[in-house]
Amino acid sequence: MTDDNSGNHEYGPNTKLTHGGYRPRDYHGFVNPPVVHASTVLFPDAKTMDQRAQKYTYGTRGTPTTDALCEAIDALEGSAGTILVPSGLAAVTVPFLAFVSSGDHILVVDSVYYPTRNFCDTMLKRLGVETEYYDPAIGSGISALMRPNTMLVHTEAPGSNTFEMQDIRAIADAAHAGGAIVTMDNTWATPLFFKPLDFGVDVSIHAATKYPSGHSDILMGTVSANAKHWPKLHEAQITLGTCGAPDDAYQILRGLRTMGIRLEHHQKSTFEIARWLESRHDVARVLHPGLESFPGHDIWKRDFKGASGIFSFVLSESDPAKYKARAFAFLDALRLFGLGYSWGGYESLAVMCSLADRKVAKAPSGGPVIRLQIGLEDVPDLIRDLEAGFRAASEAA
Repeated sequence: MTDDNSGNHEYGPNTKLTHGGYRPRDYHGFVNPPVVHASTVLFPDAKTMDQRAQKYTYGTRGTPTTDALCEAIDALEGSAGTILVPSGLAAVTVPFLAFVSSGDHILVVDSVYYPTRNFCDTMLKRLGVETEYYDPAIGSGISALMRPNTMLVHTEAPGSNTFEMQDIRAIADAAHAGGAIVTMDNTWATPLFFKPLDFGVDVSIHAATKYPSGHSDILMGTVSANAKHWPKLHEAQITLGTCGAPDDAYQILRGLRTMGIRLEHHQKSTFEIARWLESRHDVARVLHPGLESFPGHDIWKRDFKGASGIFSFVLSESDPAKYKARAFAFLDALRLFGLGYSWGGYESLAVMCSLADRKVAKAPSGGPVIRLQIGLEDVPDLIRDLEAGFRAASEAA
């Protein structure tokens, strides 16, 4: 679903969101695909069963419902194929298991999503894979870290919690020159604001739990690969049996239809609040790559088409011993912002970030780091809520 009837025009992003995985003529005219609950699939005869000569053979290998979502994601990513997995974390771990083996060395950005780091430092380590963490600002300099056994380079931009930008094209070129595959967690931007495969990434990873779902009620991950690496990714999915559930796939497909207009609202509100925070004396720094003051802004402006609804700021506090008390007072005073770890839903959220796991990309100085997810509420109401948090933090100090 990339071209119109003339075959020479690429559809816009919201058209792709509306019509991806959309085949009403296959389902008696109903605009949404049916939810197919499947384990057993019957064959018409023994020969067909022996040769597996039909599209669907068993529930773990796909259904019309999951295929509709995969087709929609492929249209957005420009990928050769997509797999669905039960969570965003599984969207990271399945390709890692697909492409690395005992004795391999991998490079992972130090501003990575913490559960990814935990997987690398525990399970991958037990399997004999060595993980080395690198500075997100390394760019083409990553070639100096490449070894003969470096099989994978993992990127995430912006970085988790502190939003460091990466020069994905430069890193991908250097990694490929060294013989490594490149993966990217693109959950923050979604394929609407950044398309990893267009910048040299081989495997694009997305927590569909976030913006594709949009309603804080579904866990799912998607993994999309280019033509070279799709067969091996697909083989790993079949071998591991980590398939997405049909009801969840249906809900994610439903969420995709409105993801574009939701992201526009998230982006507009987030920029307004981020710039308001920059003006406050009790904010040491705002960590948002879309702001001119952010160190990675030039890369964001060059490579990305937009920004989503999550960013952080540093709440001013000179005494590290008071970081938690000040942050807790701020958070506990909030009423519209819920205290929760996820994001991408309709509601605003806030959390104090723990950055003690960093090895190279150290936590910002100047106070505790507060991460905000800006939801779909009205901005003046959210600002009043944040003002209450600042008053409480000031009183605690």
